[in-house]
Amino acid sequence: MPTTTPAESIYANIVSRSSTKKFTDQIPTRERITAILRAGARAPDHGQLAPWRFLVLQGDARLILGEAMRAALLARMPEVDGEAQTREAGKALRSPVLIVVSAHLADHPKVPAVEQLVAVGAAIQNMWLAASAYGLGMAWKTGTHAYSAIVKQALAMPETAQIIGFLHLGYASATAPVRAAEIDAVTRWWPTN
Repeated sequence: MPTTTPAESIYANIVSRSSTKKFTDQIPTRERITAILRAGARAPDHGQLAPWRFLVLQGDARLILGEAMRAALLARMPEVDGEAQTREAGKALRSPVLIVVSAHLADHPKVPAVEQLVAVGAAIQNMWLAASAYGLGMAWKTGTHAYSAIVKQALAMPETAQIIGFLHLGYASATAPVRAAEIDAVTRWWPTN
């Protein structure tokens, strides 16, 4: 019986990554969530600035975000009906755990803002792969709420913070198909032979 090497297992985890569409109600343990956060904090970080911040919402704490999302929608679209407002507030309840990942950028002479933002993206990818390795599903959402002052204020974030993603975390009951760009369409070899 062939065995899978650690490298093959890691590679399989990466190339099979997909978003979770639906989650069960089962809540991952705090230890498991902490391990996923620790993986995020191990992302490449030029200057050791740790530009990422993680806000973990569980249980009723998700209602705070949901209400802020509803209020942000209403501020953008005052004519929106009650059903749409309820649907918007429900977005925070799609998973049993929601991790709000934000970037807190430093004014640094050698580490430009773009490098710090990319580091936060790398932290999210590390978290996703760690979650998958533990048998958990994840979905990375942004949308207009990631740029909303109402949402940031409700989550007690400084005005200068940039929300990079709302990470839904839990046990998957349905996943999206695995999709990837064709390598030949996005790669150039230099020199060409």
